[in-house]
Amino acid sequence: MTPAEQQVTTELFIDGAARPAENGRTYAIHNPARPGECVGHAARGSVADVDAAVRAAHEAYPAWARTSYGERAALLAKIAEILVADEEDVAYRSSLFCREHGKVLKEARLEMARLGDRFLLSASYADRLQADETLTGPPFDTIITRQPRGVAALIVPWNWPLSILGAKLPQALMAGNTVVVKPSQNSALAPTLTLHKMARLLPPGVLNVVTGSSGEIGDALVGHELVRRVNFTGSIEVGKHVMKTAAERLTPVTLELGGNDAAIVLPDATLDAAAFMRMYLGAFMSTGQICMALKRLYVHRSRYDEVVDGLSAACARQVIGDGMLPETTMGPLNNRKQLRIVQGMIAEARSAGAEVREFGAVPDAELYAQGYFQKPTLVFRPDPRLSVVRDEQFGPILPIIPFDDEAEAVRLANDSDFGLCSSVWTEDRERALAIARKLEAGYTYINGHGPAAQDSRGPFGGFKQSGIGRNLGYEGVLEFQGYHSISAPAGWLNGA
Repeated sequence: MTPAEQQVTTELFIDGAARPAENGRTYAIHNPARPGECVGHAARGSVADVDAAVRAAHEAYPAWARTSYGERAALLAKIAEILVADEEDVAYRSSLFCREHGKVLKEARLEMARLGDRFLLSASYADRLQADETLTGPPFDTIITRQPRGVAALIVPWNWPLSILGAKLPQALMAGNTVVVKPSQNSALAPTLTLHKMARLLPPGVLNVVTGSSGEIGDALVGHELVRRVNFTGSIEVGKHVMKTAAERLTPVTLELGGNDAAIVLPDATLDAAAFMRMYLGAFMSTGQICMALKRLYVHRSRYDEVVDGLSAACARQVIGDGMLPETTMGPLNNRKQLRIVQGMIAEARSAGAEVREFGAVPDAELYAQGYFQKPTLVFRPDPRLSVVRDEQFGPILPIIPFDDEAEAVRLANDSDFGLCSSVWTEDRERALAIARKLEAGYTYINGHGPAAQDSRGPFGGFKQSGIGRNLGYEGVLEFQGYHSISAPAGWLNGA
């Protein structure tokens, strides 16, 4: 057994030290490609562990808040450096990540690299953050500054845990908060090891990590009396519960929830092999388990058959199997529950008479039958009332729907309870911008979609039931601060 195949046991990290859960409990994490294979065990933290982590963060907060933006930026840059300094360690954590999550190894390595980049991006805002806004009188001279909130609870999902961690952790630290991170129960091993590396570079208590069952410790974290900000990424259902729990103490929340992203392909769109590959990646990267994935594809009727043929060809080239194998381009879904949701949507669409096609090669049929696999699937001209159109699939299934004019396309795209991302495919810059401004979404991509098309310098988040607040960008740092106005009689503060 190679080091990458050995089981690992991860611990909590509280007040500057790794430690087991209070009662020594752990839970097993299995390989979704081979559900019988135990990848390792994570500490199953208790309510007492959550309390210890929050109190450690609370004790560390005053000293951390007094550090300058420059000092915090230097530590964030050091974290970015240490995350990729040891190639053997990066390879180990990437392989572990692949095995516990189901990602293909190439994507696991991509997430590892992106995390450090996002620390550097947050660090780059140091000069901008330290500049106050000044208003001169009469009647008053006023300084508008900002201050950190205190202990921030960061709750990370299983689908892109490292990348999403990079959208909230460096921002919270740069803003001057101390943090408690709760990784997903379904993907805790590699993220926890990575968090430990970061935490050891920071003063004790600044970064704390608690793993375990959300049902057991989630409310204790979100509702803790010393938590001053909650940042949650996950489902709408759980997000509503988080908001209710936080509301008991009026704790502000940032919620990045589900999406049902619409893409609009106009008659003049360039539809070559590169474009179809961007569409494929936008929809099916990470087996479709991405909040900002392309989930509804609206195509002008004049180009509909062309898109169907081109995207079908891209799907047909995929190899579905164990993500550790170099030939694999699509791994399994992360868990049995999500697989059943996706398969239920496919079954419903077929029963309703929609044309449904599955694509891709399966080199190991026995493995496919045992793991949580689903081939990339396209649904043509489905009834708009079907769940594959109305709901977030969060899996490798995409409906393709024709439209006749731009007004209809915008109406269809906006006819959703979600409002996370969208995309417009055209060679006409003015049309692209005009349509983008009409879409009810927090982010719009042009001639691309999803992580490969996203600029991390821009704020990210949604409208409607896709969430509240923003992560990433300069605005993502401001989410973890509160405004503080300081006024005096005119001429007093500016020395006139």
